[in-house]
Amino acid sequence: MTERNNGYLETSFLPGREFASPTDFNEQVGLWLPKANSRTVRSLHGRPVDFLEEDLAAMTVLPPVPPVVGLTGRVRLARDYYVRVDGNDYSAHPSAIGRHVDFAASMDEVALSCQGEPIGVHTRCWDTARTITDPAHVAAAKVLRREYARTQRARYEAAQRGRLLSVDPALVRDPGSYDSLFGTDFDPAPTTAAAPELGSEVVA
Repeated sequence: MTERNNGYLETSFLPGREFASPTDFNEQVGLWLPKANSRTVRSLHGRPVDFLEEDLAAMTVLPPVPPVVGLTGRVRLARDYYVRVDGNDYSAHPSAIGRHVDFAASMDEVALSCQGEPIGVHTRCWDTARTITDPAHVAAAKVLRREYARTQRARYEAAQRGRLLSVDPALVRDPGSYDSLFGTDFDPAPTTAAAPELGSEVVA
């Protein structure tokens, strides 16, 4: 009903008020508008409420398909399994790490999905530099880390066994061949010392 509504709200509605969320803002402005519409506006030469029916009659119908509102985007989920939306970080299910994740932020919530499957829903935070975490995502990350460590250990052990089994026996030299090469014998034939005669003296 009035021109330059943003400036009008900044000077007549916002001063001295505090808002906890967009919903709180809408509730407060909803209580304030009836008072504002009953005031005389110089540019209208009257009160906005007196022109309401005429203004509504001049409006066109709404489109059949509602417009897309809010923030949307796509990012690749990093190893910390968080998605940054409007200055805040929201956790996603860690099973989507390394894959593309879509986010859609409305006035009330932030929804995360991967290939159409939901992987996180959070109440939208209107503060900045905050981290919003779902405890279920933290628990899932612990399980995935244990499984990853177990898989890596099994792969390492299998690789070690494979190296031992892949050695060609023909490439392994018999240690005894070195004895023959250098003319050494570490297993000499046993010798038997002659027994002393009876009555003879043995000198140590």
